[in-house]
Amino acid sequence: MGQQKMADLPVERVVPDLPAFTNVGVDYFAPVEVKKGRGRVKRYGVLFTCLPSRAVDLEVAYALYTYSCINAMWRFMCRRGQISHLISDNGTNFIRAERELREAVSNLDHSKIQHALLPNGLTWTFNPPAGSHHGGVWERLIRLVKRVLSSTLRLQTLDDESFHTVLFEAEAILNSCPITKASENVNDLEALTPNHVLLLNTKPLLPPGLFQRDDLYLKRRWRQVQ
Repeated sequence: MGQQKMADLPVERVVPDLPAFTNVGVDYFAPVEVKKGRGRVKRYGVLFTCLPSRAVDLEVAYALYTYSCINAMWRFMCRRGQISHLISDNGTNFIRAERELREAVSNLDHSKIQHALLPNGLTWTFNPPAGSHHGGVWERLIRLVKRVLSSTLRLQTLDDESFHTVLFEAEAILNSCPITKASENVNDLEALTPNHVLLLNTKPLLPPGLFQRDDLYLKRRWRQVQ
């Protein structure tokens, strides 16, 4: 009986001996309404994933504009280091961000500044407009992030600070997930996780306490995102 064969993985996912987040996939995910003053505004999550290790970095985009996309990318690179190859969907905000970055760098005269902005050159690849399956690597991770956010937030409305905290908690959870087979035998080696690559250890975060509904207000509001 015939059996379907899996195609070879893209070279970006199997290149050895490179730092984490050298080859990166990026995508936006669902807007979340947060409180700002007496009103509400939308915030967008930006997921960066290291293609070989499946490590995740979550940032916040304050709007679907080019400048917001660039700001999210710079925050990511300040935390994780320079990207060599970036892959994204063929979204308008991504295309404009790449063009604006190139134009900004070309207008700088100081060679040292150019080297700091795009050392070794940043290659940005866009998937085909109708080829959403090309982004399956990060689409799967986005579903996991949404599941974490759904179980944490439920019907709550957060402010910006709390939303940032929830995203970082989701990031920590995803980076603690095993990427190799986990064994039930205590004598076997520990399963490899992205945190082994990022932190060189797997010390888990302590679980939160048991809180009451009254803890969602006043000075105990930090417990809302636990």
